Amino acid sequence: MVAKYSEKITNQRNNYLHVLTKTLVKQYDVIKIEDLKTKNLLKNHKLARAIANQSWRKLRSQLEYKCAWYGKQLVIVNPHKTSQICSNCGYDDGKHNLEVRYWMCPKCGINHDRDVNAAKNVLSA
Repeated sequence: MVAKYSEKITNQRNNYLHVLTKTLVKQYDVIKIEDLKTKNLLKNHKLARAIANQSWRKLRSQLEYKCAWYGKQLVIVNPHKTSQICSNCGYDDGKHNLEVRYWMCPKCGINHDRDVNAAKNVLSA
């Protein structure tokens, strides 16, 4: 019973990844993602289970082969400080703890959501 339920979850996750990656590749000519090292992220025990369940490696490999198949470009971006550098003015405020989800740039005064700021920096890389 547990194995069957686990298999169902795995199949649903795989189907979702295929639908998502196909949609992204058909909709965009250039896709940018961070080169996240999940092995390092798993060292944070508070996040380990959530990170392990995300299938980031599968997402990346599906994007790689589908971009190649459809002639699209996949850009792998270094994730270093993407959430800490102001996407508006480029100011580096130093390292923020993971608990800091929102911050204000002391140089330009823009308020940032950590994840949105990182996405903007990845896009501009």
